[in-house]
Amino acid sequence: MEEKFLEIRSYDGPGYQPLVDFGAWRAAVLNDDPQKYRPETLNQAERHLETDELFILAAGRCTLLIGDAEGDMPGPGTLRPVVMEPGKFYNIKKGVWHNLLTEKETRIIIVENADTTRDNSEYCAVTPDMLP
Repeated sequence: MEEKFLEIRSYDGPGYQPLVDFGAWRAAVLNDDPQKYRPETLNQAERHLETDELFILAAGRCTLLIGDAEGDMPGPGTLRPVVMEPGKFYNIKKGVWHNLLTEKETRIIIVENADTTRDNSEYCAVTPDMLP
């Protein structure tokens, strides 16, 4: 099929990869990456200051870590685990600290604003005692 009718994109490498941008939105995939998303390697939480971010578990197993800090509190507070279920939509609200713990073969679909970048996001160190 000609690409002017249909784009087909995929990514099988580790970590995050944007696949489709259109207008104000972006669809991306996040695959398991043991160097980033295991309890022993996870070293930061992030929050997006201008947008929500939608996660959908497509394969494998994943635990969302959601910080309970509110407002201008420094850092994520307590990272609370939310075990994801395949096919459910998990909408991380604007300004909420978060990250993921993945397992082998985890695949997550992400929908976010196309202009979500490091410039409008914040990052905070995570220490082992903050993890569930």
